[in-house]
Amino acid sequence: MSVALAQPERPDYLNDGYGIKSWLLTRDHKRIALLYLASITLFFVLGGIFALIIRLELLTPAGDLVTSQTYNKLFTMHGVIMVFFFLIPSIPAVLGNFLIPLMVGARDLAFPRLNLLSWYVYVVGGVFTLTAAITGGVDTGWTFYTPYSSTYSNTHVVLTVVGVFITGFSSILTGLNFIVTIHKMRAPGLSWFRLPLFVWSMYATSMIFILGTPVLAISLVLVGLERIFRIGIFDPHIGGDPLLFQHLFWFYSHPAVYIMILPSMGVVSEIITCFSRKRAFGYNFIAFSSVAIAVLGFLVWGHHMFVSGQSVAAGVIFSGLSFLVAIPSAIKVFNWTATLYKGSVSYQTPMLYAFGFIGLFTIGGLTGLFLATLGVDVHVHDTYFIIAHFHYIMVGGAVMGYLGGIHFWWPKISGRMYPEWWGRVAAVVVFLGFNLTFFPQFILGYLGMPRRYHAYPPEFQVLNVMSTAGASILGIGYLLPLVYLTWSMRYGPKASANPWAAKGLEWETTSPPPTENFLETPIVTEEAYAYAAPGATHV
Repeated sequence: MSVALAQPERPDYLNDGYGIKSWLLTRDHKRIALLYLASITLFFVLGGIFALIIRLELLTPAGDLVTSQTYNKLFTMHGVIMVFFFLIPSIPAVLGNFLIPLMVGARDLAFPRLNLLSWYVYVVGGVFTLTAAITGGVDTGWTFYTPYSSTYSNTHVVLTVVGVFITGFSSILTGLNFIVTIHKMRAPGLSWFRLPLFVWSMYATSMIFILGTPVLAISLVLVGLERIFRIGIFDPHIGGDPLLFQHLFWFYSHPAVYIMILPSMGVVSEIITCFSRKRAFGYNFIAFSSVAIAVLGFLVWGHHMFVSGQSVAAGVIFSGLSFLVAIPSAIKVFNWTATLYKGSVSYQTPMLYAFGFIGLFTIGGLTGLFLATLGVDVHVHDTYFIIAHFHYIMVGGAVMGYLGGIHFWWPKISGRMYPEWWGRVAAVVVFLGFNLTFFPQFILGYLGMPRRYHAYPPEFQVLNVMSTAGASILGIGYLLPLVYLTWSMRYGPKASANPWAAKGLEWETTSPPPTENFLETPIVTEEAYAYAAPGATHV
């Protein structure tokens, strides 16, 4: 992609300074990415533990494990932690932080101190939320629907929303940093249409961060004010309107779905082009579809409110807009498939995760069309069908992309290779465990099992047992990468600068990269993904 530059021997970013202080005060985007990786992994483990307890509770119809009040707190904390502290920041904060300066040929992000501040803000928000969990939890659901959250709940609502509110600023700072870096710090020759598709996806994600997150922050502030001062914003008894919160919340939270999925789409674009040894089919369409998804995502919040009493006309309009947002998503899937066509495909671990992403995201997307249809949505509203659809997009899509990206760039991040056989095993186990967990929930929802119930009629038990068994397998699948990636940091074979023979500036520096990324500013002379013609030997 660029003129290769000689890289003399010098300390890499991992060895350039020792001790906790050198990490906690670092301004190196790569070290900050690792700080995020450690924090986000902790939250992922906590959210996963809550999920496993929920599934154990649902093994029996009577709900013998925990009380209904505890169950409400479990699914709330699972949702809050997974959405706000794992899914939203995972790829942007970890892979985006690590890769964007490398991919655009810069020494660091535009505002290094601001980047470190965003991690501290994230941690402070997490401390508030975990304090709420430890001191009794919250039972409103991750959506904080009013007037229950603002008036009736006796749990730690204020502490939790303060935590989420603070964390939102971390996203805004990160998005601002990315946009300025991509605009102002690209290497010579790196035009907009030579940018890696991962950078395009992060650019679109950053737009949503900056435009949408303040709306969520305002909504949560209003919940806190209503709860403390009773000023009549959401409580109908004192002149408020509970539906106002739903409008504000979903105006952010539906675009937030694309915050979670767009970065994964960028990761998959990088992996598929590399492991099929082909240029991206329809590069411009993939790039612009990311921006289109970001824009259209702000217009479809009303499809979450089909049964809220909004007018039929509003329902029809939001239904149509929801179908519209499926078009750019379908363009991406079509172009990935066309890229694979007649490619020299190799089935390395990142590619297995990319295949898993395409399959699971397609199922999640198609079932989203069901929910965009007014009549079907009314039938399955607030049932397990919604949970299955949501998890096929968020877990099947976002997490598969995250794991694929971690494996793809792990040699660059750690300077070490992981055991490929175990990587493939884990990818297959995750895929099988995921489908066994969530596909039965489509049937449960269609048959009428409501979400958020800790007890259910006996006829639903078989499908719930299947789902719980799948969750156990999925848990093992997630544990495997945690073990062998940790092992590889010390015992894995050393990685070359470009172990996948991939294109992109990040592969033209050492593994792991030096602190300043490049000794000299690279000069880009090629389009992105200038791989050899079809039929070339793959790695």
